[in-house]
Amino acid sequence: MPDLSLSLAMVGQTDTGLQRAHNEDAIAWDSRIGLVVLADGMGGYNAGEVASAIAVKHVSDFIHRAQAVRPPLPPEPERLAALLTQAVWQANDAVYTAANSHPQYAGMGTTIVVAFFQQNRLAVAHVGDSRLYRLRAETLTQLTHDHSFLQEQIDLGLMTEAEADETGQRNLITRAVGIGPEVEVEVHVHDIEVGDLYLLCSDGLTDEVDAPTVVDVLTSMRTNLPMAAAYLIQEANNGGGKDNISVVLADIKRALPGEGGWCSRIMEWLRKDG
Repeated sequence: MPDLSLSLAMVGQTDTGLQRAHNEDAIAWDSRIGLVVLADGMGGYNAGEVASAIAVKHVSDFIHRAQAVRPPLPPEPERLAALLTQAVWQANDAVYTAANSHPQYAGMGTTIVVAFFQQNRLAVAHVGDSRLYRLRAETLTQLTHDHSFLQEQIDLGLMTEAEADETGQRNLITRAVGIGPEVEVEVHVHDIEVGDLYLLCSDGLTDEVDAPTVVDVLTSMRTNLPMAAAYLIQEANNGGGKDNISVVLADIKRALPGEGGWCSRIMEWLRKDG
């Protein structure tokens, strides 16, 4: 199994913010296998942080198990999509089961965004409004599409982005992990390039920090990713810090190594595990 950490630098930070009593975000990353998971929980007292922690752990464990049973490689896009979809489905089952087994967790759920780097590809799975961005040649592109009421209004042409920002209701999401026995997962696969910088974040960042500021921070602090992550969180707190804030940065420093020959084995493993 090739170690991707020489080609892929990752850092992550999470902060409670200035107005919340506790942090309901959860993050995990492993540069060795090219995985990042970020979740933003919701629910009653402490239930949101339980939901996000369960989701992140189950997705991370699922991908690590998959990596352990076959050679990691950049499979066809549909294979990567199947792997991440299955991972999020298992997380959904775990959160939903916990919510229905413990009265104090009833109704809890979480957003999730998963980034999985394999050689020349990035697979992205997400549910809710936690986001993934790509900075390429100083151009910031949002690679996820919010599952929210306001985004639906924008898509239908009933509201502009500026009008949506003024409503104060951007966080009303239309999909979440764990609130039902099934969840619809959106998955896309993108080609990656050396020099790309990827940002995964919760809405505590995007609600407070605009895109030009994000670009300025990432481009000016490109050589110090921990400082860039910390500065983005500080900018969100400077804007009010009304929510928890989480960021994970992944920098493609050189071409990612990989091995081939597992396409049939991964589908066999998915059938057995699922």
